[in-house]
Amino acid sequence: MFKKILIANRGEIACRVIKTARRMGIATVAVYSDADRDAMHVLMADEAVHLGPPQANQSYLLGDRIIAACKETGAEAVHPGYGFLSENADFCEKLEQAGITFIGPKPKAIRAMGDKITSKKLAAEAGVSTVPGFMGLIEDAGHAAKIAAEVGYPVMIKASAGGGGKGMRIAWNDEEARDGFDRSRSEAKNSFGDDRIFIEKFVEEPRHIEIQVLADSFGTCVYLNERECSIQRRNQKVVEEAPSSFLDAETRKAMGEQSVALAKAVDYESAGTVEFIVDKNRNFYFLEMNTRLQVEHPVTELITGVDLVEQMIRVANGEKLPFTQDDVKIDGWAIESRVYAEDPYRGFLPSIGRLKRYSPPEEGPLDGSPASSTGPAGRAIGGGAPIVRNDTGVAEGSEISMFYDPMIAKLCSWGETREAATDAMAEALDRFVLDGIGHNVPFVAAIMQHPRWRSGEISTGFIAEEYPEGFDGTEADAPMRAKLAAAAAILAKASKRRGAGPMPSLGENLALSRESGRRIVFIDEHRLTVDLGEAGVTVDGVDLGKVETDWQRGRRTARLAFGEETLSLRVDPIVGGFRLRLKGIDVDAKVYEPHLAKLAELMPVKEAPDTSNLLLCPMPGVVVQIAVAEGETVEAGQTLAVIEAMKMENVLKAEHKAVVKSVPVKAGDSLAVDAVIMEFET
Repeated sequence: MFKKILIANRGEIACRVIKTARRMGIATVAVYSDADRDAMHVLMADEAVHLGPPQANQSYLLGDRIIAACKETGAEAVHPGYGFLSENADFCEKLEQAGITFIGPKPKAIRAMGDKITSKKLAAEAGVSTVPGFMGLIEDAGHAAKIAAEVGYPVMIKASAGGGGKGMRIAWNDEEARDGFDRSRSEAKNSFGDDRIFIEKFVEEPRHIEIQVLADSFGTCVYLNERECSIQRRNQKVVEEAPSSFLDAETRKAMGEQSVALAKAVDYESAGTVEFIVDKNRNFYFLEMNTRLQVEHPVTELITGVDLVEQMIRVANGEKLPFTQDDVKIDGWAIESRVYAEDPYRGFLPSIGRLKRYSPPEEGPLDGSPASSTGPAGRAIGGGAPIVRNDTGVAEGSEISMFYDPMIAKLCSWGETREAATDAMAEALDRFVLDGIGHNVPFVAAIMQHPRWRSGEISTGFIAEEYPEGFDGTEADAPMRAKLAAAAAILAKASKRRGAGPMPSLGENLALSRESGRRIVFIDEHRLTVDLGEAGVTVDGVDLGKVETDWQRGRRTARLAFGEETLSLRVDPIVGGFRLRLKGIDVDAKVYEPHLAKLAELMPVKEAPDTSNLLLCPMPGVVVQIAVAEGETVEAGQTLAVIEAMKMENVLKAEHKAVVKSVPVKAGDSLAVDAVIMEFET
């Protein structure tokens, strides 16, 4: 076995690989850029080597520096994680020439499957069902529109070397095809150094389902069932689950066997993923094969008990797989929520800055019970309690940079059923404390409550269909509003217990008699009367019964039991009350004694300044293009500017007809959030 390996990556995946290597007794070497000097993966590894400036093309993408770091530290092998050099056949060959093992497939397979155009041709030859499209060279935007019309709208425009949703656009007409081609090619060149684009038919009402394969060098190749990744935004996966609630055993077997056939056709070794698009009739079509570890690999590990990183290392070391296809089972259900540094209340735009607070839910059984033992994939063995797993590469105080992917963590849950896994995920998200930047935890929490998610009736269009105007939070209904009002009143009472000792633990009745009484709670425009008494709590005359909590002043989360229902809340103090968050709901609850409530209602409300005549930068980023000039009249929907942030290009368009008065910025400028890009005449 290897004595030392280098992880040619950063963030949560580098930390993930280090954990398995440590368990296997293998020393690790981290690499880092200037921006990651104090990153978690650097602190976790046994050694660390500096690569260069923050920009990936000056640090993490420099294969020669990675090889030099291996020689400097004596690392015998390199695990690439995903992204960066993970699917770079030239880098793999250079490692071989240097006598360093690549923990992944051979260059032949990377070259064949890593190119989306070549892989589709090989898939068709191997008998794999493929999507109709054009795989040849596309000359320009006009040529792209012509091809798209011939294939038949809608079409998907994709980067040949792409991945992670970058370089991908859906076009429904010629204009969108031309614009999508230009944007996809630009993103592809910046992200992958390869601007080749292809076009294929877009399957309507599709589900994105992928098959995990694992192969050794002795001819054994197995599939570890499927993952469903249909909850996507801008072709970027947000929520994944394993197995899929849509597949039946027959379709699963057919997809798995075709995936294995494709892997064997290119003499595949290591872990890989074959991605399919599946229509409403369970017809499936090959999309691409990712010759690396996938971001969403934890859900497969949680339902199979297989540590994919460990098997990748063992296969690279020349070992046989320790199991066959007949040994692969499905145990329970697993869900992964990607926690991104993007603000759902600002159109999901990227957010950067320092994590002022970062306290994810504790890993392990969600009910706090001890597991009899823990398997290699982080799943408890010997108990059916729901499990929480959090793959992350940050800690409180970490800096979220504009130079890299916006992922903060991958929060995972496991349960014996899909419902149990969903409930566990919902509970874990409500316990997640994350402050300092915008993030998508409220949005994912709302998805966990959505009827379509709960029913399993999802598709890749779920987010666009259910949140067409973006996400403004989930509105609390009357019963939930009553519970939030009761919670605010109880927390206000508890916050005044200075010197009175700790609050009782959850499960013990909250003694209200000492400070019982009436409180008026304002939640948005609603006025609720809360009565705290020995027998329990009533809100607007409705008896909620006894309410129990273990909350203590200063804590950022609280658990309150309303009978058999337990709510986990994010709690942040504000003037006169608390900001309360759960299940995608975000409210300010102001708590007053009755005589003060009358005065509070007379207080004026501060109005926000009018910025309707300004185009403001929605996130920190770099100006890629200013598409209009001063004095120009623009129409609704016209492109005004393109801003790049976290490796994604964001097109800013006019909301209505207007005349451009001034443009104080130019291409190449770095802008802060809310910086003025242009002003319009009023």
